[in-house]
Amino acid sequence: MSLLIPSFSAEEFRRRAQHQKGSAIELASREHGDHLLNPSLVDFASGLKLRDAAVLVPVVDDGDDAKVILTQRTTKLRKHSGQIAFPGGAVDAEDPSPEDAALREAEEEIGLSRMFVEPISRLPTYFATTGFRITPVLAVVRPGFELVLNPDEVADVFEVPLSFLMNEANHVRSSREFEGTVRHFYQMPYGERNIWGVTAGILRTLYERLYA
Repeated sequence: MSLLIPSFSAEEFRRRAQHQKGSAIELASREHGDHLLNPSLVDFASGLKLRDAAVLVPVVDDGDDAKVILTQRTTKLRKHSGQIAFPGGAVDAEDPSPEDAALREAEEEIGLSRMFVEPISRLPTYFATTGFRITPVLAVVRPGFELVLNPDEVADVFEVPLSFLMNEANHVRSSREFEGTVRHFYQMPYGERNIWGVTAGILRTLYERLYA
């Protein structure tokens, strides 16, 4: 008799995420999240001078209801200041892969040691109109880590239950005008925090590919 693995445990997340491997991921950017709401967004972003970036989507192994680590960026930063974000940043020439870049940035921003992090797979590329081509790296984080924030980049760090983020009822569609064009996006209000923009777009893609 097999035991049922809880839907929002880190073990089940790992099982679902492993199916993201393969070149087909790279072809799916237009099919999910913000990009699906804004058919011209990928073409618009592709016309910009894009820099490669990577973010870590860190799912903490916390029993039946895993948690996702998120940060709040400081207001000092030039781009996405004050917003809720995943640990991450630009891919440097010294980074062997997006996974290495995401792990390095997580260590630099919040002190998350890579010895606790198990990269699993990637989500489709997210094209940000602020000039980045972002690779989301899905990972499981084992308990026992300690976080130390870089005050120049991160104002706060917190965890949100995976079950909350993967519940479509918590995904609110919104829109605003950007450079003369109406852009549609998702918001995921969580207590006093408003998860939106790139972060919500990546989380929505995670939902559509793994949990829908």
